[in-house]
Amino acid sequence: MGVSVKKFALWGMLVCCLTGAVPQFVGAAPSPAVKAVYQPLAKPGTKIPLGSDHYFIYSFDKPLKIGIPIMRVEVFTRDDKRDTSFIVKGDADMPSMRGAHATGDKDFSLSAKGIYLLPIRLVMPGDWEIRLTFVKNGKVALRGIYLFDI
Repeated sequence: MGVSVKKFALWGMLVCCLTGAVPQFVGAAPSPAVKAVYQPLAKPGTKIPLGSDHYFIYSFDKPLKIGIPIMRVEVFTRDDKRDTSFIVKGDADMPSMRGAHATGDKDFSLSAKGIYLLPIRLVMPGDWEIRLTFVKNGKVALRGIYLFDI
């Protein structure tokens, strides 16, 4: 390596150190993604605020046990009119076995009656969580989580 190449390499490393830049060949791991914050949800059947102009109520078609209960979400305006303009997503998982039984983020289907529906696959006893995300006009309006045991 010639003297000018060594100086160039040293200057390059100095600049990287001073600016915090990391060259791609260093093999640095990417920074972890920012995790979304989910607020704990009240029990099923409770009116839960959804921004300043809406609320929602969620329930299940049968008691939560091993099987595939259907989660129902109904969204209303403050004056109790049904609103179907949201996109509602759900993800079920076991916190104690993160990822082993995760369903992944699934869109709720909208019934003809304006009720958001999502089958939840519960495959074994233990602690479970269902994470809900409400999106309106491309922006997240609420992230909520319901924790339960079966």
